[in-house]
Amino acid sequence: MADWPLFEVFIRSKHGLNHKHVGSVHAADRCMAIENARELYTRRNEGVSIWVVPASEITASSPDEKEPLFDPSNDKVYRHASFYKLPKEVGHM
Repeated sequence: MADWPLFEVFIRSKHGLNHKHVGSVHAADRCMAIENARELYTRRNEGVSIWVVPASEITASSPDEKEPLFDPSNDKVYRHASFYKLPKEVGHM
């Protein structure tokens, strides 16, 4: 079991809600990860959907990168079409 990869588990508690990270499981493959997650995290019908993702496949931003990633778009003129000339036929935009 020590050689089994780690999977991150996300559960949707009700239809229409987002999946939320609830923990991790070790499993030999994706099917076993779903079964282990179901057994561990939904014993009392807590969820309607399970996602498992190999932890090695997750890429996330660092809290240190907050400023460059989430700066307001006002200071990034390339995101705005205000400096483009519109053709006459689309002048209503």
